[in-house]
Amino acid sequence: MKKTIVSTKRLMVMAMMMVMTISARAMSYSAAKNEALFLSDKMAYELNLTASQYEDVYEINLDYLMNLNGRADVFGIWWDRRNAELRYVLNAWQYDKYITLSRFYRPVAWKAGGFTLAVYSHYNRGHFYNAYPKVYVTYKGGKHHKPAVHNDKKHGTNERHKAMATNNNRSMSGHFAGRR
Repeated sequence: MKKTIVSTKRLMVMAMMMVMTISARAMSYSAAKNEALFLSDKMAYELNLTASQYEDVYEINLDYLMNLNGRADVFGIWWDRRNAELRYVLNAWQYDKYITLSRFYRPVAWKAGGFTLAVYSHYNRGHFYNAYPKVYVTYKGGKHHKPAVHNDKKHGTNERHKAMATNNNRSMSGHFAGRR
């Protein structure tokens, strides 16, 4: 009798784990949009992003969040892709600051069978510093910001390096207009 109770409990625990694993699905598009908006808004505020950078950062964050399906994805290939694309979009001092702020660099944690955003421990949920990015309504995902590497045979230089150099020389002026 005792052996039957133990095996029944074991089966119940295994069944509960399977249900939890199955229920751990990707965020809905609507939830991912809202989380990407909140995260991007705070990144724009702290990293002093230009309007163009804000649009790109929103798209990158949305792509990352839409591709999270479980614990393994939090720091998986989409996290690597996010960091590579942000390295291209942000200038040198912004990227250096970005990687030191764990709420941005490691924005998602897996707790109790679901995703949580670290940025909420630093900011009030309802407060925004910027207007919605223009692409908030239209962007559905899939754009990649990292340019292909092409060699410029005429000058012997790499176009990606030229693009990054141009990106690093962006103005470090204040935040863009469009506050809420």
